[in-house]
Parts: sequence; structure tokens; C-alpha cells
Amino acid sequence: MANPIVKCNVANCAFWGEGNRCQAESILVEIDSHADRNYHMEASDEPYADALHRDAADKSAETCCHTFRPKK
Repeated sequence: MANPIVKCNVANCAFWGEGNRCQAESILVEIDSHADRNYHMEASDEPYADALHRDAADKSAETCCHTFRPKK
């Protein structure tokens, strides 16, 4: 299975790559009501293992990317 192409327009993210392609190994998208949760990518062998729940959104505007890390 091919890796999906994830486009991201947030150029100040540490995972941002040429052509607006996300370079992260894994990506976590949450609903906005969980936007303030702190999921640690390094928490276990599987990234975001503590985010094993299911939610629903009616439109993309109700979601957010938890993978974002500002460039240093």
C-alpha cells in the first residue's frame, strides 16, 4: 500500500515539506473539542497510542491537526 499524500499549508510546521507535503511518519487529526489535549508522539512504540477513541465531525472545519510542531 502506498503512503498517502498529505498536503499541509502550515509552512512553519517542523514536518512541512516542499510542495506543501507533510513529512511526518504519522498524523493525528482530532475534533476541535479535543484541540487542547496533549498527545505525546513519543508516549509508546505506536505514535499517539493514548488517542484510541472515536469521535464524529460533520465538516472539516470541526477538526484540527495534533501533529503540528513549530519549526525551531
